[in-house]
Amino acid sequence: MTSMDRISPNPLEPANLLGANGPLARHIRGFAPRFAQQEMAAAVAKALAKRGVLICEAGTGTGKTYAYLVPALLSGQKIIISTGTKNLQDQLFQRDLPLVRDALGVGSRIALLKGRSNYLCLHRLEIMTGDVRLHSREATFHLARVQAWAKHTRSGDVAEVNVPEDASIWPFVTSTVDNCLGQDCARLSDCFLVQARRAAQESDLVIINHYLLMADIALRGAEVGELLPAADAFILDEAHQLPDIATQFLGISLSDRQLQELVRDTIEEQVKEAPEMYQIRVAAELVSMAVKDLRLAFGEEGRRAAWRETANCIELAPAITTVAKMLDSLAIFLGQVKERGKGLDNCYRRTLDLKNCLDKVGGETPQDHIHWFETFKTHFTLHLTPLEISQTFQARMTVRPTAWVFTSATLAVGKKFDHFTHRLGIQGAVEKRWESPFDFKHQALLYFPPDMPDPRESNFGAVFVEQALQVLDASQGRAFLLFTSHRALQEAAERLTGRLSYPMLVQGTAPRADLLDRFRSLGNAVLLGTSSFWEGVDVRGEALSCVIIDKLPFASPSDPVFEARIDALRRSGGNPFQEFQLPQAVITLKQGVGRLIRDVTDRGVMVLCDPRLMTKSYGKVFLDSLPPMARTNKLAVVQYFFSVGA
Repeated sequence: MTSMDRISPNPLEPANLLGANGPLARHIRGFAPRFAQQEMAAAVAKALAKRGVLICEAGTGTGKTYAYLVPALLSGQKIIISTGTKNLQDQLFQRDLPLVRDALGVGSRIALLKGRSNYLCLHRLEIMTGDVRLHSREATFHLARVQAWAKHTRSGDVAEVNVPEDASIWPFVTSTVDNCLGQDCARLSDCFLVQARRAAQESDLVIINHYLLMADIALRGAEVGELLPAADAFILDEAHQLPDIATQFLGISLSDRQLQELVRDTIEEQVKEAPEMYQIRVAAELVSMAVKDLRLAFGEEGRRAAWRETANCIELAPAITTVAKMLDSLAIFLGQVKERGKGLDNCYRRTLDLKNCLDKVGGETPQDHIHWFETFKTHFTLHLTPLEISQTFQARMTVRPTAWVFTSATLAVGKKFDHFTHRLGIQGAVEKRWESPFDFKHQALLYFPPDMPDPRESNFGAVFVEQALQVLDASQGRAFLLFTSHRALQEAAERLTGRLSYPMLVQGTAPRADLLDRFRSLGNAVLLGTSSFWEGVDVRGEALSCVIIDKLPFASPSDPVFEARIDALRRSGGNPFQEFQLPQAVITLKQGVGRLIRDVTDRGVMVLCDPRLMTKSYGKVFLDSLPPMARTNKLAVVQYFFSVGA
């Protein structure tokens, strides 16, 4: 039996709808039938029909988006599709899903649902309109743009307005779980978030992202959360991101920003609803001062460390105690007037909640949790992160009979999914893998520069730059240089300055989207990036013809969360390197390598500069997980590869 024989003869089967004579081929420009895509569609359809669990890795170019959209639209079920980022979420909702729906001729209702911080809050905008405490002309300009946009927007999605994501205005005109007035809000009937959630309830397919999914699970634990509607199936794209996102959302954290927002909102509400209660303002300002002193108690430098390192901060415990006392005092005064208005009552409840949170994250370390903190120039966050999230996630999966489909281009280590399933506690899943349909053997070349020193040697960075310059001369720019640390990136940027014959773009000098737009338009640029450029970046064509990676992406052993997981595995008799460090690094490297070939006509050279790929036994695990490319350690072969393609 040939592989084609496994496709059902039924023309309405999802696999056949993706064939050469199917509706997608007729209606979508540039659509090319791919057998792996058809097989994946059949597997997804089966999982949906049987309410089963499917884990599938589909290599770059498989077309996994269409492979799950076709069976999802034809299933007649209520389905939630979750993506790794808001950008992918918008792409699905605005482009891919409407295209496939129209090609199939189905009338499925679709909705886009994001977290509350993505929607304009009309109540807070009204408050902000009368606020004269804007600190810059830029903030005033951004507020004016938001006000003009608010008059005509139908969705309230802040992505619509031309204001940067990190603009200081957004916390003032969007809500959080803490400051939302909920049913007591005077603008409830006009609330964009409420409207989006109502549309999600009424739709057949709802597009969300992993952050919202995990926020829902964190809110209700193993029960059905109130953020998302009940569904017959969940399809999780870019599923390799789930374990880390789940860990983040199933923990507890407290930041100075939350506390200072409480102070700001309390003062605003006091002025409006209890102007004679000056004690509230004084108490709130004392909270603000205590929070600033708490930041200073950590020391001046920014760091990310385990809580045990605070033993050297003799001023920390008293500073935490002072913040707690000031919150208690603020709660007493707010309690006296909370009946006067919804805003004051909200601030009172938030004060109690934040005090309770401070007691947890600023106290003793509970069992089975990672206790850590991170400080920046003027800010801090305290964290309690669960050591394991598998039981919580598995409990959510088994609340009711629901299909679950996990897919990504990078889920397996070698040919196994054990690392992924163990972290999420997934059991009894059907597992499938499809290699990329791209011809890597002829389209790509894997180059190992000779005579590279060990990455721990002091001259590694200098030798890396020399090797990179030789390759960049052959590729005529057109390259990504991907680094495992910001320090290595900055050192390379300094060494390349004045020596590079092509435009150099450096992460951090402009927003990522702007850097990518310039990279594409220049056509011969060299872009230096760290983690945010290792995945979720799609540059097709000759503009990206070379990817150079400095080191194998092992996580820093000094990271407190990573360190705690290693210690726990070691204490339980496990092998931290084989069971956690190595699999994580393999998946990250696969993401980085995946930037090179993005289309059937792409050609390029992948340069891996870490000699441990050849000198260490674990190097084979990395190489076995990569696409089948021709390999060389000779620069002349690289030069010939580019000369042939010129």
